[in-house]
Amino acid sequence: MIEGQTVLPALRDMRDLEKFVTGPFNIGVLLEVHVARLDAVFQLLTAHDKQVFIHLDLIQGLKADEYATEYICQTYRPYGIISTKGSVILRAKQKQVKTVQRLFLIDSSSLERSYRLIKRTQPDYIEVLPGLVPKYIRAVKAETGIPVFAGGLISSTEEVEAAVEAGATVVTTSDQRLWTNG
Repeated sequence: MIEGQTVLPALRDMRDLEKFVTGPFNIGVLLEVHVARLDAVFQLLTAHDKQVFIHLDLIQGLKADEYATEYICQTYRPYGIISTKGSVILRAKQKQVKTVQRLFLIDSSSLERSYRLIKRTQPDYIEVLPGLVPKYIRAVKAETGIPVFAGGLISSTEEVEAAVEAGATVVTTSDQRLWTNG
């Protein structure tokens, strides 16, 4: 859990953001947003005392690199940064922002590459996608000793529970049916 939450709402658009700020969760994940809307987004979040991890790779109008990371961290001070890129994670850590290294596990060689990346970046959290594979949630947590988020393709409370039982700290989901309690 992160601050009492087992689910982190994944916000894909302004409608999701509006639902999030009036809902029971304090922390979410900001996915697809245009860089020009970030001021308005953070004003709304601040007004409702909410925080977000920003998925830097998905911010439209910004190149997901260490310079964009520095800009986002200094300008908006998000709760955390999510990225697949090691350089982004390393820069966010320098800026003392929580980090989530996102991993797509598609085969055994991607798993091995991911372990090497994690050893280099030492993020605060790891997000495993797809989050429907409890065996790999357990394996990544055991191998790295770093808390694991489960994300991608999770669409039922049973899948949330299975991921948490396998050792996931939280589940990230854009499925609003799962945003019912903190």
